[in-house]
Amino acid sequence: MRSGHFEVVVVGGGQAGLATGYHLSRRGIDFTIVDAHERVGDAWRRRWDSLRLFTPARLDALPGMPFPARASALPTKDEMAAYLESYAQRFEVPIRLGIRVDSLRRLEQGYELCAGALRLNANQVVVATGGYPDPNLPAFAVQLDKDIKQLHSSAYRQPSQLAEGDVLVVGAGNSGAEIALDSVQFHRVWLSGRPTGTVSASFYSRPTWWLATRLLTVDTQIGRRLGRQLGRKGTPLVRIREKDLIAAGVTRAPRVAGVEGGKPRLEDGRVLDVGTVVWCTGFKHDFSWIQLPSTTGGHLPAHRRGVVLAERGLYFMGLPFMYGHNSALIDGAGRDAEYIVARIAAARSNTKPVEVQTMSKKPDSTHTGSKPCVCSVIKRSGLVWKSTGRKDDGKLEYQCKICGATAWRPA
Repeated sequence: MRSGHFEVVVVGGGQAGLATGYHLSRRGIDFTIVDAHERVGDAWRRRWDSLRLFTPARLDALPGMPFPARASALPTKDEMAAYLESYAQRFEVPIRLGIRVDSLRRLEQGYELCAGALRLNANQVVVATGGYPDPNLPAFAVQLDKDIKQLHSSAYRQPSQLAEGDVLVVGAGNSGAEIALDSVQFHRVWLSGRPTGTVSASFYSRPTWWLATRLLTVDTQIGRRLGRQLGRKGTPLVRIREKDLIAAGVTRAPRVAGVEGGKPRLEDGRVLDVGTVVWCTGFKHDFSWIQLPSTTGGHLPAHRRGVVLAERGLYFMGLPFMYGHNSALIDGAGRDAEYIVARIAAARSNTKPVEVQTMSKKPDSTHTGSKPCVCSVIKRSGLVWKSTGRKDDGKLEYQCKICGATAWRPA
């Protein structure tokens, strides 16, 4: 693979980057992918040993290649890694491994990416790294006694890593709950944090998932509301319920409020004597390597479905709720990549991209149906629609009370 100039450089060779590469290839666009890992799929291989995906195999495939397992199976992290590696080989994705991009800056025309002594120029760039996430630890973590072993969930592999004594898992989301269950057979485990709720297994059934992927997006009122809630409360538990944790012997505890005498102090005032703290507190995204005005301070720039508003030719992939509830999942990578690549192709030819029809877009003026969104399929009633009072060319606008979709009908 050559150095030099490309029409598009994709930074990150995980599922988001590979899906982007698939659609770039289909359009015949010259591109390359650079990734910091030594093998495709290493980001999955480095997760804890017992990890399984919470989505069934039929929802774990990238475009053009089904996941090689029973549709209802829950793949292991190593199976997912092997699938991504096979995907890159099958479609001959041009990917350069072991290359970590240090900086991205704008040139008079296009962009320059620096990775050590390597220089790559590109007309357009897709950032599919998830932001080079760093562990997000509370400021008071440094105040814990040095004899207490501290691990972030990204460094946890198996219970043998844990020190003798009780274990405090901080963060009651999916990672925290699964690590608590993984280690409770060898230690007394405290799981600290507010309950995040539980998603029923039926959410992943074919009809419900079909509905959710169309309804829970940034184009709908209910989708935008869910996106805000997930940002505040975290992702609900999948497959694991609070009563499962209790039955396994995990002790639930309120949030950790600080440190007292070198030990973690809970919100209710209790101070825990533990040998290990596992921080399942998520990640903070640092985009400081993108040296552009829109990313000052390392922040994520304003974007619309991954298209950066202030930087022509710069895009993001794989961000949580970038478009829909599944944008950061494997199942959502294909849809988001198709949208981004359509914008890339349009920018190359200076044409307006063909819009993918979404529920909140104004339907074609000839449309007179009463069910342009999926909510009516559930309700089986026109009562989900209300008039907005807007008129245009003899038509009256109606809006769905559930998802916010609009439709125009003869007045």
